[in-house]
Amino acid sequence: MTTHPSEPPTTGASVPTQPERRRWWHVLLPPDGPHSTPPTPPVPSTVTFRHDVPQPILVPARGDAFDFRLHAVYTWTAQNMTYEGLRLRAERYLAWAGGVVRERAMDLARQYEPHRSHDLERALNDRLAGQRWPREGCQPHFWVQVRVSPDERVRERLRPYWEERIKLECNHELQKIRAQQADELTRRWCAVLQSLEDDPVTAHAARLTGEQFAEVFRRYVQERRGTVPELVELLREAVRGHGDLGMGPSEYTEAWDAAIRTYERHHGLSQRVN
Repeated sequence: MTTHPSEPPTTGASVPTQPERRRWWHVLLPPDGPHSTPPTPPVPSTVTFRHDVPQPILVPARGDAFDFRLHAVYTWTAQNMTYEGLRLRAERYLAWAGGVVRERAMDLARQYEPHRSHDLERALNDRLAGQRWPREGCQPHFWVQVRVSPDERVRERLRPYWEERIKLECNHELQKIRAQQADELTRRWCAVLQSLEDDPVTAHAARLTGEQFAEVFRRYVQERRGTVPELVELLREAVRGHGDLGMGPSEYTEAWDAAIRTYERHHGLSQRVN
């Protein structure tokens, strides 16, 4: 019986212990510990919050019978604070900010009549421009702009005035347009009539544009030509007057005589009175 020699024991691969396996795994993907917290987001260096307040601030107008309504818009600015924190601060100090605006507006508002809200708005914003509250320190602060509207009772009384004014201004603009169009139309017709006056066929050709235009054109030509004999007779009298005085044919009378002949030829007048 042949006995086979036994093989030497095989040396297996070494298996890492539990601590070693943990260290090897942590290198690839660090585990989340039970007490790990997310990173805190960075706080911006400067944050701004615009606070548009719907409730108006009431200040008396001149005479104390009516109030102006101030609609304030606050712009808050802070350093090293979150937006939410600045918003909460603005809401917490809203009454104080409204008191600041009311104090600055009180004496100024009493200088304006109840229907002069626009003038007060301009003057008050000029007064508030460039100012901040609190005025000192590095804590959060605000600046403000206001919109001013009149009392509702004043608005109702102003409505008929503005309706009538709008009506008058619209009528005025309409009359200006009509006048401009009439002037343009008159100039165009004047140019047409003057260009047609000396043409012998225009009296008949005018009928092609309509009976109304033909009639107007006929009267225009008759009136224009009717003044010519009167002017010619006046010039003749001027020439005769110089002759009656015994002045003789001077350059002056010769010039008038030449003007008469030219005017007669231009208008078709051939008869002369000696």
